[in-house]
Amino acid sequence: MTYLNMRKQKILISAALVLMVSACSTPANVVYFQDSTDKEIRNDVVVESVRLRPADKVSIIVNCADVVLMQQFNLPYVSRYVGSTSEGQASYNTGVSGYIVDADGNIDFPVVGKVHLAGLTRAEAAEKIKNELQSQNLIRDPVVTVDYLNLYVSLMGEVARPGRYPITRDAITILDALSLAGDLTIFGRRDNIRVIREEGGVQKTYLLDLCSMEELVKSPAYYICQNDLIYVEPNAMRTRQSTVNGNTVMSTSFWISIASLAASLVSTITLVALRAKSL
Repeated sequence: MTYLNMRKQKILISAALVLMVSACSTPANVVYFQDSTDKEIRNDVVVESVRLRPADKVSIIVNCADVVLMQQFNLPYVSRYVGSTSEGQASYNTGVSGYIVDADGNIDFPVVGKVHLAGLTRAEAAEKIKNELQSQNLIRDPVVTVDYLNLYVSLMGEVARPGRYPITRDAITILDALSLAGDLTIFGRRDNIRVIREEGGVQKTYLLDLCSMEELVKSPAYYICQNDLIYVEPNAMRTRQSTVNGNTVMSTSFWISIASLAASLVSTITLVALRAKSL
């Protein structure tokens, strides 16, 4: 009878260890770009640049040979109060005033008047303003520079540094955005990244799989837009950890506890059997 009990306990321990090892195994969907090799190089991806929308704010700088003439087209540098470094001391920063694209997609540019910029890239906006200046014989050879001032992308969930990050380039991918936030944590799902975007007054959600490069670059959300919200959901391990002490039936700590209890039972039964035999 004692032998049978010991055998049952050994079977229980073995089963517990197997389950514990399986719980600790590495998930399959951790490595990025699993379908790519050094022999596969895609060159058919269409680069999507950020296009201006209503409520976007941009700086526009016009340069030309005539400094006096140039000044009438450039907004002044302004000092903004940003806080206090110590009692009685104010801190300021200096920047360029910007133009906000109105609800109709226009800005009111000095001397020129209304200029429609919505739907244009940064380069296209600069070219349009340059053409307006030349067509109205205001400046002969202007150099126009357009920069973003309030374009952001937000990252939430299982990333190293959640937050809102500025868009400073014409084309920025989902990979660029995740890199800004320090990449995903080990607890983030690589195969179900959510990109929430407003298009034409409708909120759309795109699902991206970082494990498949081929599918990733095909997504409309591979190149992000201003005001995109990127959410990385937690994997099963992180979800289990959110319970009280993480001790659910599927957690590693649960099976460690089971294995420890089984080992204690075996030791106790063995000790009792030895004492009974000695008697």
